Amino acid sequence: FVLVSASTCIPGIQQHISNFFNGIEPCKCINPDEAVAYGATVQVAILSGDTSEKTQILLLNIAPLLLSIETAGGVMMPLIKRNMTVLTKKSEIFSMYSVNQPGVLIQVYEGKCAQMKDYNLLGTFELTGIPPAHHGVPQIEVTLGIDTNSILNVSASDKTTSKLNHITITNDKGHLSKEEIECIVSELEKYKAEDVATAACIWAKNSLESYVYNLCNSNEKLEAAVNKTIDWFDSSQKTSKEDKEKK
Repeated sequence: FVLVSASTCIPGIQQHISNFFNGIEPCKCINPDEAVAYGATVQVAILSGDTSEKTQILLLNIAPLLLSIETAGGVMMPLIKRNMTVLTKKSEIFSMYSVNQPGVLIQVYEGKCAQMKDYNLLGTFELTGIPPAHHGVPQIEVTLGIDTNSILNVSASDKTTSKLNHITITNDKGHLSKEEIECIVSELEKYKAEDVATAACIWAKNSLESYVYNLCNSNEKLEAAVNKTIDWFDSSQKTSKEDKEKK
């Protein structure tokens, strides 16, 4: 490791740090001022979109946990995965769980797995004014983005009406502490199998419900088309053979 800043040049401080790392001596063959300047240069390149090999040596300002949206059944849909760097944006399309649902509550969480009980709530907001529709018809696009200041911006928009709402979540409140994050991360592998099994069970339930609703919607459309055709027959007795074939 390399020590930077003026105070780290003091022998006493160097000794304390060495003792903290079980006797490992800091690297003194690298100029600390040059290391800081080089690191800042690489970070600027990353933020400007440079993806060359030289920018792959630095990983700063990452998301320590999954950033997710709660879906039906308490299952989390992760949009920004753990250890992704800042200045990132991810979007996902969701739909309504209930028939003729006029709005949707967007709940943003940070956590480690698929179950809501293992997550920390960061913020909520509502998107309202959505026209009545069958289950699965409305298209709601939810976008999570982290800027260069590690501020989380969340938006939701209805693709039919273009209605939009959003929330900004800063680092100064709501987030888990460093100690709490470390505790959660340490339990990732311990409960991984259980989390995967629970999530799979809930997803299977939601998929079955979605299939049943879509089947009902299809039957309603089929019945409406049949009734419309029968009414056309009753009112169009004198139409030509071609008109009937076209119909």
